[in-house]
Amino acid sequence: MHTPTDDESVPGMVRIPAGTVDLRDDRRRARWQEEIEPFLLGRHPVTVAQHHALTGAPPGTAATGALPATDVSWLDAVDLCNRFSAHAGLTPVYSRDAHTGEVLRDPDSDGYRLPTEAEWQYACKAGTTGYRYGEIDAIAWYEDNSGGRVHQTGAKSPNAWGLHDMLGNVWEWCWDLYDEEVYGEYRTFRGGGWADPERGCGATVRRRSHPTFAIDDLGLRLARNVR
Repeated sequence: MHTPTDDESVPGMVRIPAGTVDLRDDRRRARWQEEIEPFLLGRHPVTVAQHHALTGAPPGTAATGALPATDVSWLDAVDLCNRFSAHAGLTPVYSRDAHTGEVLRDPDSDGYRLPTEAEWQYACKAGTTGYRYGEIDAIAWYEDNSGGRVHQTGAKSPNAWGLHDMLGNVWEWCWDLYDEEVYGEYRTFRGGGWADPERGCGATVRRRSHPTFAIDDLGLRLARNVR
């Protein structure tokens, strides 16, 4: 497996190498494996400063630009991805069906997007096999050390591929539906947040909510296809 490197044309993003990842759904007692193509992933979650630069208004009540952007719904997140794409002169990944309002994804677009669950978990583990990629207090802000608040991105140690805050600090939206048969349009988020107990911050932990849901420990991280 190759060591990921910064993509020089996209500041703040890391090139993640191809590989495979083992996934599971404990509710359905299902396990499967997915092949991962090379892709780009943000070294940090999207920050308040980045959000403000594109929208003109910071999300939530955070006043520090280096904090992760929170209070961002899944619908806000896909819109923000398209804004990043337009700002960079790239083709937006997402569009809306004119009749149903459903969010559609162009898999061949060169723009910014949310990672899939498989991509997120693969990047989080960074070649490791355990529940976490390091000792929790060294890598994550969570219930026992966060002081009840979100923290500046990058203050904890990264994983082996140079990605910060993959666990703890803020949950991160993924593209995937959680379980369409049971939960309908609910989307998945990963990683654990500053208010979660230790057990809630692990590479395989999955949560879900309605695409309009927003809260103060939920944000996003940008992904992009390799070209």
